[in-house]
Amino acid sequence: MDKHNLEKDIASDLKEQFETEYGPTWHCMVGRHFSSYVTHEKACYCYFYIGQMGVMLFKTP
Repeated sequence: MDKHNLEKDIASDLKEQFETEYGPTWHCMVGRHFSSYVTHEKACYCYFYIGQMGVMLFKTP
């Protein structure tokens, strides 16, 4: 995370890491303000904070 300054770069890096580790197809959103309404595979969703920045990752069916 320390190597990225832009939220889009963090999201891109996390997406690539998750797809390498857990297979396709993952989606990643990073930011201080966003809303979502998504469909995801069972047990393939996570939401957490890094400081004040929200991170949402989910895998689509």
